[in-house]
Amino acid sequence: MTEPNELRLLPWSGPEGKPCFLSTDDNGGYMSRLADNIEAVQLGTAVELLEEASDTLVDQEAGPEDLRRLAKELTGALRDVLRVATSRGYVLAASEPHRF
Repeated sequence: MTEPNELRLLPWSGPEGKPCFLSTDDNGGYMSRLADNIEAVQLGTAVELLEEASDTLVDQEAGPEDLRRLAKELTGALRDVLRVATSRGYVLAASEPHRF
């Protein structure tokens, strides 16, 4: 059986919002590349939303609906970025020796 630290947390959820994992020795395989590409899109979206948030917060004419929409989008982006960070943390933990 594959150990949990050998699994890759994928950047999407499965049924009922449960996490999806990939078990493979091929980091260049189709699913690994697909996950890498989706992570890149998610991180790029987060950068764009951060810029939009900065602009919106200084806009005196931004109303409650604008802020609510922005908060909803930022929440989704933060969830995605946290999943990417968690996934990469698993990769780092599995590939780097522990230093004490």
